[in-house]
Amino acid sequence: MGQSVLLPCLGLACSLLLLLLGGSEGLGSRGENWGPQEEDQGAVAEGGPWGRARYEALKKHFGAVGALSKQYWQLLACKVWQEGCEEEQEEDESSPRPGWSLPLVGQDYLEILSAWYCSFGKCCETGDCRVVNNITGLELDLSGQLHGQHLAKEVVVRAVQGFLQSPRPEKALVLSFHGWSGTGKNFVARMVASHLYRDGLKSECVRMFISLFHFPHHNYVDSYKVQLKKQISETIQLCKQSLFIFDEAEKLHFGLLDAIKPFMARFDNKGQVDYRRSIFLFLSNIGGNTINEVALDFWRAGRAREEISLEFLEQQLRLELLEPADNGYARSHFLEENLIDFFVPFLPLEYRHVKLCARDAFLARGLPYTEAALDEVARMMVFVPKEEKLFSAQGCKSVSQRINYFLP
Repeated sequence: MGQSVLLPCLGLACSLLLLLLGGSEGLGSRGENWGPQEEDQGAVAEGGPWGRARYEALKKHFGAVGALSKQYWQLLACKVWQEGCEEEQEEDESSPRPGWSLPLVGQDYLEILSAWYCSFGKCCETGDCRVVNNITGLELDLSGQLHGQHLAKEVVVRAVQGFLQSPRPEKALVLSFHGWSGTGKNFVARMVASHLYRDGLKSECVRMFISLFHFPHHNYVDSYKVQLKKQISETIQLCKQSLFIFDEAEKLHFGLLDAIKPFMARFDNKGQVDYRRSIFLFLSNIGGNTINEVALDFWRAGRAREEISLEFLEQQLRLELLEPADNGYARSHFLEENLIDFFVPFLPLEYRHVKLCARDAFLARGLPYTEAALDEVARMMVFVPKEEKLFSAQGCKSVSQRINYFLP
């Protein structure tokens, strides 16, 4: 519904509302110049001076209602579309209207009306009700539900928050998640979607691609490239802030990565679509062995895993990603062109982390649990290396299914 349609409706609605609420000279008030006294009844009946006074009072009141209606409309337009805010402020400061102001109840109705219009997904504090950008909630949930990943928590929150707060980013934000299966890469990607968008992964502003599912045949790469570029362009046109997630990114054909590189590069102003507010997440198992070796070395040296720094792991990851292997990262020159803003390492999970995952699984289903039950779930997992049996080979994957053994 556009402004042109809403305007007459709002004018009428506000007029009726104000008639009910009353102003400083409301119809229900008993002003000294309003109604005739008993001795003047005849003059009124004959259309005398008191009839004229009633007419002038009514005219003056509806003038006030019309002015208030206009102010309600200006406030609504400012609140919903961020239009006319400066004009309204100038009017309030330079030419205040004595004798009336917006009633408190009227402000409540304005909030209700704004919320009703915004329910159609057209507006919000972000300018789009589909976008919520709840960084505080993201940080809290990562702290409470993502276990054993101090680096991932820090990097994701810092990168996303800094990007969203930037008034004019030079390029889209590109994060590359690396680690073994089950360490939380997909979990974090879904959490990012759920805290940045009202409908999470179901939002029309979010697109998730799974390599072997969406692009299974290398013989059709050319067709995939056209379709992928089209979907990304249409999503960015639809949503100024878009999120694209590529799961199993190491299995993407390098031709597909080449096709989407322009969307992640610095904005050149040549195209009609501004993609600088987009976020790209790549989830990959590449680098998992390197990350695990570093974690194991720290453990053998008696050092806490929390001492592992991002700078040290990033260097190791780059070396592995640059190796001449059959992976799209190396062949598409992603690294040489500095398209990836942050490498996010996911460390292997230890026994204690698996227990925390089991606890979360019990809580998510509203089931009681004991320490013995959590230990039993953790013992069901396979731990490596063979000598130390330190890291869960599956991370926390399948933990939620294993608690079915404890159901009555």
